Amino acid sequence: MSDTNPEAVLSALRWRYATKTFDADRKISPEIWAALEESLVLTPSSFGLQPWKFLVIENPTVRRELLAESWGQCQVTDASHFVVFTARTDVASVDIETWVNRLSEVQGTTPEKLGPLKGIIEGYVAGLAVEARHHWNVRQVYIALGQFMTTAAILGVDTCPMEGLNAGAYDRILGLEDSGYATAVACAVGYRSPDDHSAARPKVRYETGSVVTRI
Repeated sequence: MSDTNPEAVLSALRWRYATKTFDADRKISPEIWAALEESLVLTPSSFGLQPWKFLVIENPTVRRELLAESWGQCQVTDASHFVVFTARTDVASVDIETWVNRLSEVQGTTPEKLGPLKGIIEGYVAGLAVEARHHWNVRQVYIALGQFMTTAAILGVDTCPMEGLNAGAYDRILGLEDSGYATAVACAVGYRSPDDHSAARPKVRYETGSVVTRI
């Protein structure tokens, strides 16, 4: 149970924006970064399958290579941290088997007792073409991205989600080709530069009544 009050959460969400210029000299502390990583691990997913890997790009040379495949967006190299969100390109029987075994281990039950759940997952997956499975996995990745950015805002950390990238080139640079994973989206994480004029712009959203309907 959280003791965070509603206004504090909303204030953090109003404060966040897609940071255009990061302070390259300001780094996220290990304690805060550990919480941000854990927020990724705790992300919910369909059937709990967690069809993703989150690549934290620490190597400056690799980040410069990715910069060239990101429309030259300086967030890639200037942010304290840079995360590439990858999705499984399929959902294979081994993925389901691995998840059921993990579920059995953590919850102290047997894989046999989880047989009905396994059958439900296998039945659903069997009804999808491989391409549809990949798209399904990518949608799960965006849940992780949203949770990650929200956690960052609450912790006072800036983010910039990035779809403006050459996913195929990212896969090549990061050695993802034929790995069973593919780049979906990326996120730069750190602290805004005082020179980022975008921070002072009012947040533009439609009025609640325009996007929320009560039925």
